[in-house]
Amino acid sequence: MSKPDLRSRVRSAPLFKQLGPGLITGAADDDPSGIATYSQGGAQFGFNLLWTMLLTFPLMVAIQMVSALIGRVTGRGLARNMSEVMPRPLVLTLLALLFIANTINVGADLAAMGAAAKLVTGLNEHAFTLFFAFLSLGLQLFIPYRKYARFLTVLTFSLFAYVAILFFLPLNWSEIGAGLIGLHADLNESAATTIVAIFGTTISPYLFFWQSAQEVEEVDQNADQHPLRDRPREAPRALRRIRLDTITGMAMSNLIALAIMIATAATLHSHGITTIDSAADAASALKPIAGDFAFALFAIGIIGTGLLAIPVLAGSTGYAVAEAAGWKTGLDHMPWEARGFYMVIGAAVLLGLGIDWSPIDPIKALYWSAVLNGVIAVPMMAALMFVASSRKKMGQFSAGWVLGGLGWLCTAIMAAATITMLYVSLH
Repeated sequence: MSKPDLRSRVRSAPLFKQLGPGLITGAADDDPSGIATYSQGGAQFGFNLLWTMLLTFPLMVAIQMVSALIGRVTGRGLARNMSEVMPRPLVLTLLALLFIANTINVGADLAAMGAAAKLVTGLNEHAFTLFFAFLSLGLQLFIPYRKYARFLTVLTFSLFAYVAILFFLPLNWSEIGAGLIGLHADLNESAATTIVAIFGTTISPYLFFWQSAQEVEEVDQNADQHPLRDRPREAPRALRRIRLDTITGMAMSNLIALAIMIATAATLHSHGITTIDSAADAASALKPIAGDFAFALFAIGIIGTGLLAIPVLAGSTGYAVAEAAGWKTGLDHMPWEARGFYMVIGAAVLLGLGIDWSPIDPIKALYWSAVLNGVIAVPMMAALMFVASSRKKMGQFSAGWVLGGLGWLCTAIMAAATITMLYVSLH
């Protein structure tokens, strides 16, 4: 066999193994809270907000690729890098808001998983919520990083339940096409708030911290990998993997979001159901319209995506807070080896679990946490871009005009969406 043929086989054989942090990050974006937000968009506005998914895809790819590059190039997570370009009080304020938003998100996701399990089995939803909370926490605490990462990668396949649903529905492709190009876009107060919620749950701060931290984990757990700033010769292979991984993950994320919006628009909206309080509500509302099988797929998908997303939500909070505090981080450590890191993860899950038994309406809190994510994403993205554009921190791997331009454009669009929401709400 010739050398080029051998080289080609080496590149193509481990293709799936090249999918990791980016694929998991993209899949975790479609968590139960995201499902509820996309379902509400489809139920309330039909196909009219599908254009948001086409708009967010290149922007999401850019900002997540920037996050991954910062971790891979510097060997440090985002919070550590942000602390070096932003005033510490501002960083701590943003991390506190991130903790609040993520904890609410964890609580709402756990509640949605419990409700979905009840829909399928008829058993007590609070018991299921407890089970899923402690299962997720136990996996994070006691399963080594490499095994855990493989488990999360396998869970990404649960998302295809939402694509499968489309094969059971009669679809109007001309209306879908019009929605994709924004032919009937509406910018009233309700639509503006929903758009910011969609942007906030699609381009969400916890995803930045998670993917960057996982790139650092990849370096720490592999003796032949080093921060690219120290070993530039590793760059071609590493950058090729990051591009493939991130584009695949974000494409999957937006494809699933589109499928959810199309499914709820074609069923719920067309039958006059315009209000969805939760992902479980969306599943139960589908049953009399789309049939038992579509209902079961939707409900089971909620559980699978929740098991995938809760570790990412809690883990990203742990990485962010521990990095800013200078504590040891990493899912490959045992709890007693990185106490502060795991205490933050445990607090996020247990406080989130408390929402299920509190008087707080988890769905209203969830919706506004998505809006909060959209707001705090703007300064965080600006900090990301300052780090990524810094020759001092990134060396020869600083963001070029294409990636840098898309990253700043993403920041500007998120800022514009937030300003539009506030303006429409006040007027």
